[in-house]
Amino acid sequence: MSGPRAGLRVLVTDDERPALDELAFLLAEDPRVAEVLTCDSATETLRILQELEVDAVFLDIQMPGLTGLELGQVLGRFRTPPPIVFVTAHEGHAVEAFELRAVDYVLKPVRSDRLAEAVRRVAGVVEGVAERAVDGDLQVPVELGGVTRFVRRSEISHVEAHGDYARLHTGDASHLVRIPLSQLEEEWGPAGFVRIHRSLLVSLAHVAEVRMEGGRCSVVVGGPGGAGAPGGTELGVSRRHTRQLRELLLHRAAP
Repeated sequence: MSGPRAGLRVLVTDDERPALDELAFLLAEDPRVAEVLTCDSATETLRILQELEVDAVFLDIQMPGLTGLELGQVLGRFRTPPPIVFVTAHEGHAVEAFELRAVDYVLKPVRSDRLAEAVRRVAGVVEGVAERAVDGDLQVPVELGGVTRFVRRSEISHVEAHGDYARLHTGDASHLVRIPLSQLEEEWGPAGFVRIHRSLLVSLAHVAEVRMEGGRCSVVVGGPGGAGAPGGTELGVSRRHTRQLRELLLHRAAP
């Protein structure tokens, strides 16, 4: 990739010429962007990417032929996939977009300040310090009443398994996402999420109490000093996971 040394080279794909021109103009105004390429179809996008290296692709979603999401799947199979920013008038595809590991999801009409944030994220990826790796947090897309919102992973106290889905619990709400618990355990383990039961992950940062009664272990998430209701939520810990959990909590508390 061209990298940040001479500014970013970005490719914009949109089948509607006014939207394409506007987005190209706004990107060219950003001092971090050195070159803006444009095209109006998935076929042309692939042709350009065969000939040139780009630092990011800004994709519309609703296009004839291959949609932006379908094109994103193709680009994801590249040996070195380019970072993708989806730019669309439709809110309902955000979850699918982030499943494709999109860097950002920008809604039309595009605001210059919002686009500047997307460029900042692209620059972070190109420099090898993607936002997700910088602060250890994630923006998790969830759907609520047909609207996509984003929940910070640091706000999630625990996760329950629901077949191939998982329910994320925050202090005041819960959200069902299409991700199996086993995948979250693997991906979120380094961020302090541990298995306490075959159907439960808990964030160590949200554990306020550990209770031992009659040989059974449980933890309280939230409550005083944590997120959630004043009394917190008590979660049972299986015997299989009790020792590991206690060791992790003791290690976390050690000076």
